[in-house]
Amino acid sequence: MRKASALSRFVASGVAAGVLLCGCGQPPPSSATTPTVQATASKRYVARGDAPPQLVAGTVYRNPASGRDEVVIPDISRTALLIGDSQSEPVIGWPRLGLAAVGYKVHFCGLGGTGFVASNGATGNYIDALQRGDWKLPYGTPPLIVIQGGGNDAGKGATDTQIVANADRLIAALNKRYPGVRKILIGTLGRGVDYGGGRRSEVDALLGTVAARHGMPFVGVGDWLTRYGLTQNLMDAVHMNASGHRSLGTVLEGRLRELGITAPPDEGAATLAVAKQIVSVPE
Repeated sequence: MRKASALSRFVASGVAAGVLLCGCGQPPPSSATTPTVQATASKRYVARGDAPPQLVAGTVYRNPASGRDEVVIPDISRTALLIGDSQSEPVIGWPRLGLAAVGYKVHFCGLGGTGFVASNGATGNYIDALQRGDWKLPYGTPPLIVIQGGGNDAGKGATDTQIVANADRLIAALNKRYPGVRKILIGTLGRGVDYGGGRRSEVDALLGTVAARHGMPFVGVGDWLTRYGLTQNLMDAVHMNASGHRSLGTVLEGRLRELGITAPPDEGAATLAVAKQIVSVPE
C-alpha cells in the first residue's frame, strides 16, 4: 500500500479545508469584525459593516458602493454577465451556448421583448431595468460582460438616435460599476442586407459603430442566418429552434476564440488536481 509523505498529507488537508471554507451554505464565522446580516420577511439581506458578509448564492445584498441590490452568485470569477433579450433568455440560447463553450458560466440579466430602447411593459429597456432594479447585477466582479440585442428595437421602430443614446448610457453605467472589466457587444441577429435583413441588419451595423467608439469588441450577427444557412432553423421570423441555437452557439464560440475571449482557468480545480497527484506519490 502507498503511503503519502507528511508534506503530501499536509497539502491534501489544506486543500480540503479550502473547499469546505468556500462551500455554499456555510454560515459566516463569528467574530467582532464580521458584519451582521439581517434577514427580512422578503428574504432581502442587508449587510452592516465595512466588509461584505459571507453570503450564500442567491442572497440579495445591498451594495453600499453602488447603492443597488445585487445578487450573490457562485463562482463569480468564472461567470460572464450577459445582458440580452429573447435570443439570450432561454438556457439553450445561442449566446449562452457560445459563452459556455469557451468556459464561462452565465448570469443573465434581461428579458424577451426588451432592448436598448424597447421594453415589454413589465420590464424596462436595458438601462431603465438596471436603474430601477427590474433585474439585479451580480455582486462581485465578473471577468466578462456581454451585451446582446437590438432586435426588439428594430421591430418596435426605435430610431438610431434613441438606440445610440441608451446604449451609451448602459455602457457608462456598467463601466462605473465594473471598471476595467472586459466588455463586448453582440449585435442583432438577421438575414443580411441582400436577403431581406432590413432594419435588423441596420441596427446590427449601428451597434458596431457604438462598440468601436467605446473600444469594445463587436460580434456582428446581422447576416448570420443567411451566411450560415440557418433560416431553415427558424421557429418564427426571428427565433431559432434548438438545432439553430446549437449551430449559432458553435459559430459564436469560434468568433469569441478569434477575439481571445475564453474563461480564466479554474485555479481551484487545478490546485486540487495537483494535490491528488502529490498524495499518490509514495515515500
